[in-house]
Amino acid sequence: MARPETDIAAMRSKIIAAADQIIQEKGGISFTMTDLATAVGMSPSNLYRFFESKDALAEAMAGEWFAELLVIMEDLVSADMPVEEKLYQFFAKRVVVKRARYEDDPELFESYMELGDEHFEVIKGYVDLADHYMASILAEAMEKGYFKGLELDTVLSLVNTMIQPFCNPKLMMQMMHLATEERLRIVINTILNGLRADDDKSFIKPELYVAS
Repeated sequence: MARPETDIAAMRSKIIAAADQIIQEKGGISFTMTDLATAVGMSPSNLYRFFESKDALAEAMAGEWFAELLVIMEDLVSADMPVEEKLYQFFAKRVVVKRARYEDDPELFESYMELGDEHFEVIKGYVDLADHYMASILAEAMEKGYFKGLELDTVLSLVNTMIQPFCNPKLMMQMMHLATEERLRIVINTILNGLRADDDKSFIKPELYVAS
């Protein structure tokens, strides 16, 4: 007889909780599916009935990591508020969540970053989705007259570069004391007020710039 879906979901949650514990102790790269099977008291073959590979497990863990962040982004894209505030809140609300997670358990936070590096192809879809939501807000800002003379892709690339300390978890671990909402407000205002092509057409697209 097949397991009820509720039993499967409960066991998957138990396995993910055990994986959290293991990567906290061993790091995101070091643990194996055999370690995990032992931790939950089942054979590796039985474990693979719930997660067919470590990639599948990483994908489920990434889904839990990004779930709250995706709700924040989805809500803001459709929110009825000035686009200036929308762009700020797009990053500020996630800064608060990530900082709380880091302060709650720095070692687990760092281990999740290691796991993300090891399985980047698994999380790339979430990164691309975040870019999609940000592009929607930037396009709305362009309709209001911001970023004159620039293409949306160029604006997206530039904003992504400038905002890294407030959205890249690995950088945030190093700069947590600097990645504050107050500083973010200043950065967003600077981006909105200063990011535009020069009248003399001397602006260099980021993808064409090569450091000497």
